[in-house]
Amino acid sequence: MIHTVHCPSEFRNAVLQELGFSPKSYPFYTLYQNEKKRENGHYLLFERPNYYDFGIADYSIDHPFAIEFQNEDLCMRFGIVYEGTTKFQLQNQPVSSFSPSSFFVIEKNIIGKQVWKRGQHFHGMEISIYPAYFEEVIKPLFPLDFFSNFEENYTYHYLPLEIHTVFHRLLKLAETDQLNPLHLESALLQCIAILAQNIQHSKENAFANQRYYEKILIGSNRSLSFHAEDIRSIQKAHDILLNNIANPPTIEMLSKELLISTQKLKAGFSHFYHMTIGEFSTSLKMSTSATLLCTTDLSVAEIAKQVGYTYPSNFIKKFQQTYSCTPLKYRERERNS
Repeated sequence: MIHTVHCPSEFRNAVLQELGFSPKSYPFYTLYQNEKKRENGHYLLFERPNYYDFGIADYSIDHPFAIEFQNEDLCMRFGIVYEGTTKFQLQNQPVSSFSPSSFFVIEKNIIGKQVWKRGQHFHGMEISIYPAYFEEVIKPLFPLDFFSNFEENYTYHYLPLEIHTVFHRLLKLAETDQLNPLHLESALLQCIAILAQNIQHSKENAFANQRYYEKILIGSNRSLSFHAEDIRSIQKAHDILLNNIANPPTIEMLSKELLISTQKLKAGFSHFYHMTIGEFSTSLKMSTSATLLCTTDLSVAEIAKQVGYTYPSNFIKKFQQTYSCTPLKYRERERNS
């Protein structure tokens, strides 16, 4: 069966219908599940209708289906896909895939089709924000036109690391049934502030650099030309590092796997993400460990091991350099606040 939908909520409802999920309301969220096939997973929806919604998906596909979309509404969507791949095709464009990574997209007048296959498992989180929220809540506080800073209907495979930390906290709160509208709205405002900081500070931000690429200056008088395939390889390197925090591959391993020279990989990554590959891996380790300190009772040694440090002393030293305090002081400060 092929559904045709005309707005984001219709799209979501069509997917849930195909999964056979029915809603069950709780004080702060709605749980969608197939009562006859609970092994197929669930979907959690937290929302302020017409302003924003936050969805957590963890479900399996038991039969193939497709959805055609003709969405005129303007919408900002961003999130993290941990597992799952689907094929989609926008009007007058080649077939693309939506795979595990972070993502950010501004949608408007989007027309296309998305396909799901039997046996696939999906796990991820997504925030959708609608124009009314920006007009009524954000604009009086901070008059920046967010939507005009991004190309419509182009998926950026990037989110600032600080937003990853926000998503991890939301997931932990939801898993422990503690996520309420105040948590969600404060997290949403924090994400918007981080995005604003990224696009305001420089036109050469990580979002703009992913879309508009050309020659990159190497040294004082030499440049490298980057083509579409080079950009895709650099984005894949970013996602591979994101999914291998404890044991990241070396630059040589990434270069060989992604069929891109080490020079282009290093120069392109630094240009597009404003940090070296080593700095990015360390930032991931630190942001993940900070999240674990806030959301678990794991010891410092256990957390050090989870993020790839053999010796806790090395982990503590790097953590202090990053956050200007020891891991235990950080945990105490965050929990008290």
